[in-house]
Amino acid sequence: MGKINIDGSGRLELPVSVIKEIGAASLELVCHSNAHLLFSNVESGFQLAGVLGEIAMVDVLSFLNMFRKTGVLVVNLAGGKKEVGFLRGEIVSAASSFPEEDICGVLLEMGRLDQEALPKYRQLVCGCEGSGRVLVEKGVIGPKDLWLATRQQVESIVFNLFGAAQGSFFFLERGPEKEKMVRLAMSTQNMIMEGLRRVDERALFMRVIRSMDALPKPTGKPADGLSAEDERLLALVSRGDLDVRGVLRRSGMIEFEGLRALYDLINKGVVSIEDAPATAVAGDLGEILLVFNGALTALYRRVAARNAGFVNEVSNFMRQMPSPFSYVFKDVSLREDGTVDGRKVLTNLSGLEDQDKKRLLAEALSELIYMECMAAQRDLGQAESARLIQKVQEVPRRVKNLLVKKQFSEG
Repeated sequence: MGKINIDGSGRLELPVSVIKEIGAASLELVCHSNAHLLFSNVESGFQLAGVLGEIAMVDVLSFLNMFRKTGVLVVNLAGGKKEVGFLRGEIVSAASSFPEEDICGVLLEMGRLDQEALPKYRQLVCGCEGSGRVLVEKGVIGPKDLWLATRQQVESIVFNLFGAAQGSFFFLERGPEKEKMVRLAMSTQNMIMEGLRRVDERALFMRVIRSMDALPKPTGKPADGLSAEDERLLALVSRGDLDVRGVLRRSGMIEFEGLRALYDLINKGVVSIEDAPATAVAGDLGEILLVFNGALTALYRRVAARNAGFVNEVSNFMRQMPSPFSYVFKDVSLREDGTVDGRKVLTNLSGLEDQDKKRLLAEALSELIYMECMAAQRDLGQAESARLIQKVQEVPRRVKNLLVKKQFSEG
């Protein structure tokens, strides 16, 4: 999160993202020392908080299970938030803001939804409480499908927590919401053991695969005795235009099982791994990115020199933006100079009409510029940041004028 200063009057300088989340909530100082301050809305049932790193997620889950805690564990990670519900130490529910862990993604993996219609189903359930029930009511899936998918979704959300090395968590003691409770196939203790096994195996897979951005390529070697899932994965690899992440998403397999299958194909000599080339984005999209990236570099260089945690703050903001901007920046991280990776952005925009691509890209980058300007004002002060902000804020207007001219000339 970066450093937070206390001025001579005892006031805290909070990051923009924190102010937005807390709002006007009334907080109480729970405890303090010369090494920490802990504020909480004590009416929420707050009991426990910490930072992932020295404390591993497995230790947190084991503690809650051992002492038979009832409540909800909230985990804030780079890219989203997860909530895990406990009843007397056993996991009974889980929710996630990560798009790949939504109910539609799980149903796709189970073969209950079609890949082509996935955007339509996600639009159908967007913003609905108990989104899976909407699919049942519309006749898309049956009640048994929803029950199985919900159970698999909870287990997937929890298993994916074990690889989290950075983030924060807190635990609230409160009764579970009965309508969200799920009877899982495994006890919490068994889920912990399975999660640890998956972490070890995933590390083994990634030593060979190297990166989710790497490009898997068919070697042409004959493949005998492949399963139906392996055949489907190999067919996606043979397209030649997908990175590892893209292959796994289109395979309908959960990430862990997909990595295992890809690892096996590599070991059989059927697939090889190549590093992704650094390519520039051409055309109007490339021009838009070039202009915005110039402004992002100027802001990043000045603010990051004053605030070492700025890169994490910006990355978190990109992942927590509302739809559709969150899709523009999905899996996109800042480069060392503060610019965004145009190749990944272009992948996220695929499928849209050209004019929609340009409009959405410009709007998403404008939101990012605005956030960084607010951070510059906070970290650099009004006097030092005023000229920089004035110059940078011209960029969205320039791009807007550029798009209008292009549209007029093409019309």
